Amino acid sequence: MVTTGNAKAISDLEYNLLAVLKNKSEAVQIYNTYIQDAQKTGSQPCVELFQQLQQEELKQAQRVRQHLQEVMQKGKM
Repeated sequence: MVTTGNAKAISDLEYNLLAVLKNKSEAVQIYNTYIQDAQKTGSQPCVELFQQLQQEELKQAQRVRQHLQEVMQKGKM
């Protein structure tokens, strides 16, 4: 939660969703490094695994973003 005096700048729920979205976004980016490392070693199965995991993180990030937008508009789900 972000506070200014007694007033909250954003709700706890918004803060939590933002934190999850940040973590998911960072995970999507770091998978690029993992994919490159697997490519350097010639491990195609690992490349494919990391790509799949990256796509799952991206889908999750998109879901979190949708929830965040709704919460920011309505104050809740």
